[in-house]
Formats: sequence, structure tokens, C-alpha cells
Amino acid sequence: MDSQNSNLTCAICLERFQIPVTIPCGHTFCMNCIAVHWDTKRQNAAGAQCPICNEEFPTQPALKRNVSLSVLTEAANSATCREAAARGGEGARAVQLCDQHKKPLVYYCRKDKMSVCCECGVLQCSEHEKVLLDAEREHQELLLERKRKEVGVLLEETQRSVAELADNISRAQVTLEQTSAWVDLKFSSLKKILAEKQEETRRFMEEQKEAAVSEARGRQSQLEEQRQKLRECQSQITDLHNLSDTELIRESTLVEVPHFKEIPTSISPNLQERLNGVTEVLSRVSKLVCEDLDRAVSLMVGQDRDGSPHDKRPVLAVVPSPAAPCQPGGREGLSAYRCSLTFDPRTANGNLVLSQENRRAEHLASGPRPVPANEARFDHTWQVLCFEGFTHGQHYWELEVSKPWAYLGVTYDSIPRKEKGKRCMVGMNELSWSLQLDEKQLFAWHNGRREALSAPSHHRRIGMLLDYEAGTLTYFGDGQSRLHAFHCAFAHELFPACWIGEGVSITICSS
Repeated sequence: MDSQNSNLTCAICLERFQIPVTIPCGHTFCMNCIAVHWDTKRQNAAGAQCPICNEEFPTQPALKRNVSLSVLTEAANSATCREAAARGGEGARAVQLCDQHKKPLVYYCRKDKMSVCCECGVLQCSEHEKVLLDAEREHQELLLERKRKEVGVLLEETQRSVAELADNISRAQVTLEQTSAWVDLKFSSLKKILAEKQEETRRFMEEQKEAAVSEARGRQSQLEEQRQKLRECQSQITDLHNLSDTELIRESTLVEVPHFKEIPTSISPNLQERLNGVTEVLSRVSKLVCEDLDRAVSLMVGQDRDGSPHDKRPVLAVVPSPAAPCQPGGREGLSAYRCSLTFDPRTANGNLVLSQENRRAEHLASGPRPVPANEARFDHTWQVLCFEGFTHGQHYWELEVSKPWAYLGVTYDSIPRKEKGKRCMVGMNELSWSLQLDEKQLFAWHNGRREALSAPSHHRRIGMLLDYEAGTLTYFGDGQSRLHAFHCAFAHELFPACWIGEGVSITICSS
């Protein structure tokens, strides 16, 4: 058998024939081995010749299968397979048979991606790229080793990531717990401080009230004494009329009319001035809590909601501006507080012309017109006030502006009127608040300080809601969109005011 097997060995690969072919000189080789050998020779510009006897051929011979040797080779392979299968172990893996031809799988077809026997290789895969099964196995084992190493590296990286994430989770939990405790402590501290300061302020106001009332009652007692003395004098004078002429003349010279030092009847505890510092701080705190904190929490809760980066920028607490008090929404809800206004012609600057029963004010481009002098008139400022003033309650009105060059607001009656410069303008002093309409942006003004607003700048109709007791002045744009809100402890009567740019007209809307 060993001698027979040696005759079935290819002289090139020194392995058992795989598709044996016989060339013209009579020597036999594996079809793939002799074809590769000749291809190599041809690349070196050498002709086809026999690797054993070196006989040269004028042209490369056509390779035809040696049927007899193929049968002998397959028989020998089958016997080897059966012996290996009987022995089991490693040999069992190497002797898998073709399901169709029952012959050993010796090639791997890369096109069909399957193992094939010699007959499959000739009949079905003759034009396909084939390699020896063992060679393909070695190649795949190399690839698997590379993959194993790659998986090992990735596994180590993943394990490091898992450990790092676990560590970060622990640190994050500690950080979040510390932050949560800090926030809770800050809220608790703020509530405690606010409660304490509220109680201190309340006690101070009670003391001031008691002192003012006590002083007033003392003056009241003095007035009661004076009234009693005057009544006694009046009774004395009445009694004199019943005396004789001589007695009346004598007694009347003795009557003296009592005169007393004037006792003031007004009660002015001067609380407003003494509480200015507190009200100013409360205004800023109200803005931070009611608007800035509310906006920050809303952004925190709704991070994924649509919103421009401009909306998320920090809001400077330059002008007190808390959220507006809760009011019924929409035009119908605000209409419940609608009031009727008219412009006061006594206050109108000479460049302004009033019409439509003093409900429309227009800045003429032709220059100032002669107007009678009046202490209430704005001599150098393009401004006009309304007749109506407010000392309590909720009031809503709307103004239609022809183009955005105006300041709309409210002011105390004591606003300067005769000076030159911006101090007479609404919003440019401590006595007034205004919204500046501009082509590019809206600005809120109070005491000469401004705050740029993120709301859209183009609004033809502006609504204003004044809540005197709550201390808020809220602006609404077209469609009742909220633009801004001021907050202040109002102390005096407030009058709607308009500064009107050249060529601009403002109309008080009736509905």
C-alpha cells in the first residue's frame, strides 16, 4: 500500500494527487500544481517544460485529467478516510466527506464559500478560485487569532470603561446629593431670612403706625381741649346778652377770645421714604424669584424643548421685572380691566398734535407749533400724558403705534417737564417706567437704566396692564403675547405717558 501511495504523489507538492493530469512527456502532476508551475515560468519568460525530465514544449499543452490515476487516488483517499474515522480523534475532523459524491473535502471554493471534493472542483467549481482546505483553515485560524486579540483589546477597554463609569456614577451621586442638599439649604435659608425680615418689617411698620396714631391722638386731645374752651367762651358771650347795658359793657371788656397754636391734622408717618431701601430690594428679589428663577427652572425641566439660545442667556436684574400676576388669558380676559383714556392737551409738547377727541397724538415733521404756556406742558420733550391717573386697582389699555420709534409707560405727576435732556423722558428717571419700541429690539427703562428684551421687536399694538396694589406694569404685544413686566412699590398717582418720535402717531384703542 505504501508503494502504491508513493506512485500517487505529485512531484511538485509532494502530496497525493489532486485532480491528476498527464502532460505529453508522460509525467503526471496535480492540475493546479503544474498550472501554477508553468504560470511562474511564463512570468520569467521561460517556455513550458516538464519539471522532471525538462522536456520543452513549443506551446503550453492542454491539461486533461488522468482518469485512471484519479480513480486510484480517490480510492486511496477513501481508505484513508475510513481508517481515520475509525481511529476518531483529530483525524475525524480532517476526513469530512462530500454529501453529493461521498469523497473527501479537499478544496475550499471562495466564490461559493464552501468546502468541495475533487469531483466538485472539476464539475462545479472549475472556473472558481479554490485553495486547499487545510490552507484555507490555516488562513481562517490566523484571522480568528487576530479577531481574538482584537476582541481581547476591546474587552479590556470595555472593562476599563465599566469601571470608570461605575466610579463616575459614585462621584456623580455624591455630587448630586451635595448639590441637592445645597439647593435645599439655600431655599430653606431664603425662606427663613424672608420670614425673619418680613416679621422685622411688620414690627417696624406696626411701631410706626402705633407711634403715628399715638401722636395723632395726643393732638386730638389738644384739639378737644381747645374746642371745650371755645365753647365755654361762646357760652359766656351768649350769657352777656341777658345783662343790663352797664353790666354788658363792663363784662364784655373782660371777655378775651382764646387763641391757640395751630395743631396739624395730617398724619404722615413717612413710611414710604423710610422703606425705599426695602422696597427696592424686594423688587429685585421679586424679579429673581418670579421671573429669572422661574425661567431657569423651566429651562432645566424642558431642556429638549425648542427654544433659541437667546432665550437661555442669563437675565440681568437691571430693571425690576417679575412675572406678571395671574390674569385671565386672552383679549377677553384683559378686557375685564379695560379703561378709557384721553391725552391731556395741557401736557402735550408743541411738536405733538392731538385729534380724534384727544385719543390720537401725532408728531408733525413740520416742526413745533405755537401753544399756550402751561406749567403741565413738556417744553422740550416730545411727550404727552393722559388725563386719567390711577391710585389703586387694575387697569388695561392698548396703544396703536404707526412705527417703532416711541416710549410707552407710566409716570408720577411730579416728572420734570421744563428741563432739557433725557431726564424728562418717561423711563429716564426714578419717577417713571417705559418700554422703548425700536426697529431692531425692545428695551425696558427705569431710572435711566435699560434692559434689552428677547421678545420680537415688531408690534403694531401694545397692551399695558397696571396692577397698582401688586406693583406690576405688564406689557403685551400683538396677539396678547407677554413682552415684559415691571415691579415696584408704587407710592403716588400714576399717569399713562407717551414719548413720540418724529413722524410717529399713537392712537388710544377703544376696543
